[in-house]
Amino acid sequence: MQLRSLALIATLIAMPASAADFTLKSDALASGKLAPAQYANAFGCSGGNVSPDLRWDNAPAGTRSFAVTVYDPDAPTGSGWWHWVVANLPADTSALPAGAGSAAGKLPAAAMQLNTDTGQPGFLGACPPVGETHRYIVTVHALSVERFDLPAHATPAMLGFMMRSVTLGRASLKATGGR
Repeated sequence: MQLRSLALIATLIAMPASAADFTLKSDALASGKLAPAQYANAFGCSGGNVSPDLRWDNAPAGTRSFAVTVYDPDAPTGSGWWHWVVANLPADTSALPAGAGSAAGKLPAAAMQLNTDTGQPGFLGACPPVGETHRYIVTVHALSVERFDLPAHATPAMLGFMMRSVTLGRASLKATGGR
């Protein structure tokens, strides 16, 4: 029994870094609160509607692409709200600049912004109801496939289903916002 335990320990030590080492950072979200730039300029909000800067490190071995999602689980819809969904980011991508989610944003050529809950592709900033504070979960998904062949009308749910069996790891940040 001891020999088997030692063999297991030796195997674990020899394993490469785990997905737990995969990290996501953002200067815009470093305080844990949304900046005015990350609020929408719609639905009664007057923010900058700028997607936050993102950078990630230590993606799991075998990563062939990334996807980025921004989700509000507290939206009063019964299903949350998808603020930004990007698929097909090449494996050599390790950062996105602030504003990458706008129409003139700086995404890699292969990347695809999916329709969010507005029915349009691109980033839509936060705009929680007055008096409420919502959580915004920003996630980078490391994937074992180079790309997804997605139709132009693909939804966040469709991408989530497709990512389910090919996700090697995730790195997330949480920020709150209210008005």
